[in-house]
Amino acid sequence: MKETELEKDWMGTMKVSKAVAKMAIPSVISSLVTVVYNMADTFFVGQTGDALQVAAVSLTNPIFILFMAFANMFGMGGSAAASMALGQKNEKRVRQVSAFVTYASLIVGVLFAVILLVFTGPILSLFGADAQTYEYARGYTVYVAVGAPFIIWSAAASFVVRAEGDSREAMIGSMIGTIANIVLDPIFISGFGMGAAGAAIATTIGNLMASAYYLWYFLRRSKVMSLRPKDFTCREGILKGVCSTGLPTAIFSALMSVSTIVLNQILVAYGNDPVAAIGIVFKANMFITFLQMGLANGIQPLLGYSYGAGSMKRFQEVERFTKKCCVIVGVAATVLFFVAREPIIRLFISDNDVVRYGVEMLVAYMVSGPFIGILFVNMNCMQSVEHALPATILSVMRQGVLLIPLLYLLEAVAGLDGVIYGQAITDYIAVILSTVIWSKIKRKL
Repeated sequence: MKETELEKDWMGTMKVSKAVAKMAIPSVISSLVTVVYNMADTFFVGQTGDALQVAAVSLTNPIFILFMAFANMFGMGGSAAASMALGQKNEKRVRQVSAFVTYASLIVGVLFAVILLVFTGPILSLFGADAQTYEYARGYTVYVAVGAPFIIWSAAASFVVRAEGDSREAMIGSMIGTIANIVLDPIFISGFGMGAAGAAIATTIGNLMASAYYLWYFLRRSKVMSLRPKDFTCREGILKGVCSTGLPTAIFSALMSVSTIVLNQILVAYGNDPVAAIGIVFKANMFITFLQMGLANGIQPLLGYSYGAGSMKRFQEVERFTKKCCVIVGVAATVLFFVAREPIIRLFISDNDVVRYGVEMLVAYMVSGPFIGILFVNMNCMQSVEHALPATILSVMRQGVLLIPLLYLLEAVAGLDGVIYGQAITDYIAVILSTVIWSKIKRKL
C-alpha cells in the first residue's frame, strides 16, 4: 500500500468523535474566519458613520455570494469526488479532480470579472442602487471584480485541501486571506479615504494572498493533488461528478444572491436605513449559520470516504454525532446573540435608526438558528452518497422557489415586519423536508 493510502486510513478507523473533531474543528475555524472576513468590510465601512456606504456594501453583497456559489460548487463537488477517490485508492482521479477545480475556478472568475466590468451600471440598478448609493456601490464592484478569479479559487481550494485530510492547511489559507483583509481594510477605507472601494481592494488583496498559499500547498506539500494542465479534463465523469455533486451547494448560494436582491428591492422602498440594517444582520447572522455549516462541511470527507469504502455503519455514526454537535452549538450561539443583540448591531454602526431596524431583524433571523445545522448535514449526506438531486431541490426551495414568493406574501400581509421573518420560516420547512427525504434515501441504502 502506498504511503498516501496509509496516511488516509485513519478516516476509516479512528474513533468517530475524534475523527469528526479532527476534520470539523479546523473547518469550523475556517468558516468562522470566513464570517469575520465577510464582517470586516461592513464593520470598517460602518466606522465611517455613513449609512449610505454601509447600504452600498449591502447592495453589492449578491456579487460576493455569486462568487461563493461557484466556489462552493467546485469546492464541495471536488471535495466529495476527491474523498471518494481516496476511499477507492484511485490517485489518478484525485489528481484530475484537483486540476479541474483549479482551472474551472479561474475560468469562471475571469468571466465574472469581464461581465461585472462591462455591465456595472445595469447590474447595480438591478440590485437596487439609487442615486445616493450608486457611486459607492460602483467603486466596490469594480475592484472586487478584478479579484474574482482569486476569490473563487482560494475558496474552492480550501475544500479540496480538506478532502486530502489537511484541514489545518485549509484553515491556515483562509486565515491568511482574512487577516490580510482585516489589516488592509482600515488602511484603504479610512487611511486612504476610499470608503467602500477601499474595502473591495482589501478583499481582493487578501484573496490573492490566500491563493498564493494554496498554490504553494499544491506544488510543495500535497502528495496526491495536482495543478498540472495535463491532469485537467472534463471527461471521464469529472465535470459531471464535480458539478452535479456540488450543484446543491452552488444553487443554495446562487439563490441566496437572488433572494438578497429581491429582499433589497423590497426594503429600499422603506428607505436606505433598512437596507443598511439587513446588510449588517446578514453578516452577523452568518456566525450562527456558518458555525453549523462548518461542522457539516468538515465531516464531508469522512462521509465520502466511508461511502467509497462501503462502510455505511461508520457513515451513520459520523452523521448522528455531527447532528448532535450542530444542535448544541446552534442553541448556544442563538442564545448568545439574543442576549447581546443590540451591542452586536452597534458594533457595526451607531446610527440609531439603523440600529433599531437591525435589532428587530436580527431577532427574526435567529429563530431558525438552533436547528439549521441539521439541514446542512442532511444535504451533505445526500451529496456524499451520490444523491445530489434531492439536495439540489432543497436548495432551490430554501433560497428561491419557497423564500422569494414568501417574502412578497409576508410583505402584503404584514409589511416590513412580515418580510424579515421569511428566511426563518423557510429554514424550518427545509429542515423538516430534508429530514424526511434523507430518511427515505437512508432506508434504501
